Amino acid sequence: MDWAQILVIILAVFLAIFLLLAIVLTILLIKVTRQIKTVTGSAMKTAAGVEKMVTNITTITSPVMLYRTVMKYVKKSKK
Repeated sequence: MDWAQILVIILAVFLAIFLLLAIVLTILLIKVTRQIKTVTGSAMKTAAGVEKMVTNITTITSPVMLYRTVMKYVKKSKK
């Protein structure tokens, strides 16, 4: 066997190994991307829930704070 043929066989084997590694890594990358997508969706739902809760709290606390401020000025004016 000629040295060139041996070199071609060695290079073909390494190319096949790297091709298999690329396929495996691509599959793993697709799985990770899907997991990231589900985590992002869950985080968006949580953020929307927190935003809704904060909005509800502000609608309740705004009149209470306004009432306290008015009552403070009323008490000051009575004195």
